Amino acid sequence: MSGSLWAGAAVAAVTAGYALFSRRLATTVVSAPMVFTGCGIAIGPIGLGLLDLKHDAGPVLTLVEAALTLVLFTDAMSVRRRDLRLGGFLPGRLLGIGLPLTIGAGWLLAWPLLPGLTLWELALLGAVLAPTDAALGKTAVSDRRVPPLVRGGLNVESGLNDGMALPFFVLFLAALPGTMASEEGAAGVFWRALVLSTAWGLVAGGLGGWLLRWSRARGWISGDWRQAFVLAVAAGAYAVAVAFDGSGFIAAWVAGFAFGVSLRRSGPAEAPAEASAVAPAEAPAAVDDSAGLTAHLADLLASLSFLVFGAVLLGPTLDDLDWRIVVYAVLSLTVVRMLPVALSLAGTGLALPTVAYIGWFGPRGLASVVFGLLLVEEHVPGLQLLGRVIAVTVALSILLHGMSAVVLAKRYGAWYRKAADRRPLREDLPGDAEAGRSPTAR
Repeated sequence: MSGSLWAGAAVAAVTAGYALFSRRLATTVVSAPMVFTGCGIAIGPIGLGLLDLKHDAGPVLTLVEAALTLVLFTDAMSVRRRDLRLGGFLPGRLLGIGLPLTIGAGWLLAWPLLPGLTLWELALLGAVLAPTDAALGKTAVSDRRVPPLVRGGLNVESGLNDGMALPFFVLFLAALPGTMASEEGAAGVFWRALVLSTAWGLVAGGLGGWLLRWSRARGWISGDWRQAFVLAVAAGAYAVAVAFDGSGFIAAWVAGFAFGVSLRRSGPAEAPAEASAVAPAEAPAAVDDSAGLTAHLADLLASLSFLVFGAVLLGPTLDDLDWRIVVYAVLSLTVVRMLPVALSLAGTGLALPTVAYIGWFGPRGLASVVFGLLLVEEHVPGLQLLGRVIAVTVALSILLHGMSAVVLAKRYGAWYRKAADRRPLREDLPGDAEAGRSPTAR
């Protein structure tokens, strides 16, 4: 039995094992990323040696790229324009002010701590570690004791900042000498990866949403195939952009927005009465219902990506830790995240516990893992050090944010309840707690 077959068997066993205990684990501080990352270390080079990047680079990159593509599409698809105005300020400030400041802070802090990296490699590190993943601390954005404004704001931010970090990542990569992207130059990458990929995403998503609404209105598409159609649109948006040397991720993210807007434009479409002679008329379906298969597949692939992360990135890093890497990882999860959040929320009237809560729950997850593996594909000169920093930061985030979510959500919820009983709070503003993509067990 070949090594790849043993690796496949191990991945299947881990997935099946977690599935059997998933509901029970959901009530504990043990999250899916913790389980899959730990099992990844066990089957990686420092464990059983069943999976490593040298021999399995192709399948590994395909898996994580597929996961991020589907997550980007479903995240963007579920966001509505009113979500961006949640509470009148929260997502806009976190994304428009907090995200660029986080990228800049990550770059500046890396300068003294990580000697040997060039200016653009430091900038890349800031972009790679800027996106957040609410699923790593899912209780923080699902606990009903936390005010809806905060839950919804964190959810929307997590759903959009990975896509918003992509242009920074692509341009920094193109500016870095020695990479594949730099061969075309920053101007070429700008037009292909940003302009053309965005245009194609708008066309693919907008047309796909219109076609689905048109077919559904006539009762021609079944519920199962409606969900398969959404998956096909996401895959098509990515594949065509890559075929023209653009950014499949940007195309998929933009396509998700356009698809959701187009599908919601006239509200859920009703099948006409005469259609019942051909097929039973379906109940009006929400956008999220249509994306069910795509979202579930994204969650599964994301969980498997954490297993791959543990095996090919984190495991080898544990053999060669450096104090500066650990210090940077800790500061990345605290200062680099919390200070920009505090600055972006200045003047909003939110209480200090709320600002601290929002600042702390900025977990680093899937997007950072995928961006890190893309650096391998692009042959970035400072790859070895960059990979170790990314691995340690994401690993600490998986552990610390996962373990603290339940406790801090409970404590913050108790503070909010007592404070709200004494006086009106800015946190009392209405917010859609289900805005954006609901975090899942991944």
